[in-house]
Amino acid sequence: MMSVPPRFPSHPIRGVRIVHQKQNCAPQFAVIEVDFEPAGEGFAFEVDQELTVDYEPAEALPRFFEAAALGIEEQLSLPEHGVVIATRVVLRHARADPFGSHERAFKIAGYLAARQALERAGHRARSSESG
Repeated sequence: MMSVPPRFPSHPIRGVRIVHQKQNCAPQFAVIEVDFEPAGEGFAFEVDQELTVDYEPAEALPRFFEAAALGIEEQLSLPEHGVVIATRVVLRHARADPFGSHERAFKIAGYLAARQALERAGHRARSSESG
């Protein structure tokens, strides 16, 4: 008999804060703080209506936020986590820098936020070894 994978998250996980900063010839910088809330099913991402980010050009911010959402969803979807995604993610805080902020930096921040939320919820990647 196969067991049904647990839904993620089973309870709210608030204040997941990620500072992704890499300084080299291709710098990366992204700061996000997100809340994970249980939802009916699937994945939903929204930006807090009160969120303001001091960054120019402001037109780039929606792309950064979409990249963070994509990173979160991709990480949660990995089969090794063994969860059914049923989450609403709310972006509460973000920071960007003109010398390193771009979609890739925010996508990585999203990956890291999902990993941190999974760890805080007590989920660890399942081993691919049988035994």
